[in-house]
Amino acid sequence: MLREDYSTWHCGRHDLSLTRPRVMGILNVTPDSFSDGGENYDPQMAIDRALQMLDEGADIIDVGGESTRPGFVPVDIQEEGDRVIPVIQGILEAAPSAIVSVDTRHAAIAKVAVRLGASIINDVTGFIDPEMVRVATECDCGCIVMHWSKLSGVSTRRSVTLDSPRLRSRRPVQQRAIPTSTRRFTLPEEGPIMREIMGFLGDQARTLMRAGVSHDRICIDPGPGFDKNADEDVVVQRATHKLVSMGYPVVNAISRKRVVGAVSGVKEAPERDAATVGMTLSAIQAGARVVRVHDVADVAHAINGYWSVAKADPRQGFVSLGSNVGDRMDNLTQAVKLINKIPLTRVVQCSRAYETEPAYGIATPVANAVAEIRTELHPMVLLDALLDVEDQLGRVRDPAQAGHGPRTIDCDLVYVEGEEHAGQRLTLPHPHLGERDYVLVPMEDLLHDPVRYLMHAGVPVYAPADRVGHVVSELGELDWQED
Repeated sequence: MLREDYSTWHCGRHDLSLTRPRVMGILNVTPDSFSDGGENYDPQMAIDRALQMLDEGADIIDVGGESTRPGFVPVDIQEEGDRVIPVIQGILEAAPSAIVSVDTRHAAIAKVAVRLGASIINDVTGFIDPEMVRVATECDCGCIVMHWSKLSGVSTRRSVTLDSPRLRSRRPVQQRAIPTSTRRFTLPEEGPIMREIMGFLGDQARTLMRAGVSHDRICIDPGPGFDKNADEDVVVQRATHKLVSMGYPVVNAISRKRVVGAVSGVKEAPERDAATVGMTLSAIQAGARVVRVHDVADVAHAINGYWSVAKADPRQGFVSLGSNVGDRMDNLTQAVKLINKIPLTRVVQCSRAYETEPAYGIATPVANAVAEIRTELHPMVLLDALLDVEDQLGRVRDPAQAGHGPRTIDCDLVYVEGEEHAGQRLTLPHPHLGERDYVLVPMEDLLHDPVRYLMHAGVPVYAPADRVGHVVSELGELDWQED
């Protein structure tokens, strides 16, 4: 189907699809951040919080070791490194495929973080430091260019260059005098503010591109709260669609900021999450595709609810099914029928069932099949629905046994189109997908060349002799379609 936005944000070894909004979880490893200072100052607590946010639906973890709250005291580079480097290492050791961003204005910190596996540099100063530009050119990470400058209210700019080819005007810009209004209603005039912000962001993005950073690595952030008052922040938020028109993905980082308190009447920053959700959804509606937030769980729930009714966005996916207890064919059949009843999800086709060798410590042969689905659910929501299918069919999980013991049914979400996710509950694509013969052989019933399909999607696939759980025989068709 046609989608409104085909853009992909290239971040090192990750190509993050922006056809749906992505959640960036804030991890402040500081004692003095404005809303959560000290909560994650201990490295292990910070790592645990990062893993929790991944399981709550975060696509990116943004790790920062220096508070940039109003009136902040700059942190020594050595101290900042001592805060963030162990945390980045710990996150990637626990979740190797996680997308980690380093929130820093220091090139030395960014360089070390990228070498350790960070995929994004989030520079609050907008890459005005030539050394930071050099770090970006020497790696393949994503870059967030943020605006941080005192707004004068009067802009000398008369135009802003748009970097989306379809939006560039071929006509010469007509220079004209733009008077600054002396009449003030509820908000300051939008024109001077947005020309200043958009002009800076465009200039800095082009600085990166001239240095060798590709366009698809760059995101822009208007920097709410950074030397901007509440009125100016509201003006910028209302103009999100104009930022989107510049041709770069837009990051919305309004979470718990002063402007959120000003418009909601909530004085304490940690209590501004509900109002943050409202402003975040407005930004998404205007075209922002990355939202940087503290309360990942509630924002992810809100986005899932909003997106399900605002956008028709079905994705192709594959669910691996296995059973080694009771009437295995009936267990597989009933599982496919139940999956077909999951809201916003349909089974397109199902492979034949196959007898396969035991794997991963399981003692008895397993009957396996693969169901191809179309779903509009977020992968974490779909995972919960698949676990519910297992529960309905009497699945018992014993963590003390290899593979969690015998199972009436096992429903593994192994792949969803355009989705990368890392966490303790779910990793996509499934980290062992390419080594499982009992998944790859059934997929041959569904795809012309599943090996080529998966490798094109970045999934390494093992040679047949090197796989586990080899198929030994065919068991037949599953009668899953309802009359």
